[in-house]
Amino acid sequence: MGVHTAAKRPETAVETHTVRLEPVGVEFEVREDETVLDAAFRQGIALPHGCKEGQCSACKCVLVEGEVDMLKYSTFALNDGERDSGHILMCRARPFDDLTIDLLNYDEEVLSKSIPVRTFAGRITGFGALTHDIRGVEIEIDAPLKFWAGQYVDITVTTEEGETITRSFSMANPPGETQKLRFIIKKYPDGKFSNQLDSGGIRLGASVSVTGPYGMCFRREGREGPVILVGAGSGMSPVWSILQDHVESGEDREVLFFYGARTPEDLFHLEEIGALTAAHPSVRFIPVLSHAAVDCGWEGERGFVHEAVSRILREEGIEGQGDVYACGPPPMIDALQPVLFMLDFDSDRIFFDRFTTTSGASGH
Repeated sequence: MGVHTAAKRPETAVETHTVRLEPVGVEFEVREDETVLDAAFRQGIALPHGCKEGQCSACKCVLVEGEVDMLKYSTFALNDGERDSGHILMCRARPFDDLTIDLLNYDEEVLSKSIPVRTFAGRITGFGALTHDIRGVEIEIDAPLKFWAGQYVDITVTTEEGETITRSFSMANPPGETQKLRFIIKKYPDGKFSNQLDSGGIRLGASVSVTGPYGMCFRREGREGPVILVGAGSGMSPVWSILQDHVESGEDREVLFFYGARTPEDLFHLEEIGALTAAHPSVRFIPVLSHAAVDCGWEGERGFVHEAVSRILREEGIEGQGDVYACGPPPMIDALQPVLFMLDFDSDRIFFDRFTTTSGASGH
């Protein structure tokens, strides 16, 4: 067993090796020029993952047998002690020979719902401002994309100046809409994708490639208890997909949809959400504003969204009941995690999508 960091490969023909996953007993093939995680995606095996860039530790596991080359990664995701004891990140590990891997975290339901990752050709067919820093984007692709509500894709586009950009964005549409994909995108000061859309560097009609689906924060079916949705900023995108999919499924479960924003001007999709809640009384929308002026006329919840989640779930006796889907920036997720722990939610009923800013290929 061994881990080699930044090892130089001999220039020979690319070989293929077998990876065996324990304790599930799944085997698949992986080429020496691809990571274990990419090989699994290619063959429709849904392994635990998050950022796909060696930053988040979601795909951390133990290498029991075999030798791997580790691409560059963050020591936050895998520290030196863990590496020395045989831990690896599947998104950074390329094989030198056959591997046996012990999964630390796996979900049999996820494995049963595996969808092979594919690349689609598409074009941007819609773009508009939803708020001062939130954009709505529509992309039509050349073939149907199968995905679960809450998942995301990688979008690659070349700007008018010739720069190629790849970013990860969650679908806002439900899975029943397979070729016209909608996205809700946060505009950051240094965000190349959204800023290029605003400036015309990426134009309507621009050709794109769409690769996916990815992501573990997708709607689970046939569960008991309420559905608790928590979003902020562009975290509306996967949450809106999950909510629409839930309603279309016909499942009779109470839904509490919390959404955190700064001011009333930062709220959007209010008409669509209002129509949905009017048609489905079991769904409640609870917007929470953190920086609304005292005299702005706002009569709803104030403060941070995790505070509203804590108070309302306690008041209504929903502690530890149902499933939680939380999607948004890292500070929101970091604040929400201890709240859910104190509310006695089991870890297998909590699903996070921690959005990041533009680093490498990420940037919901």
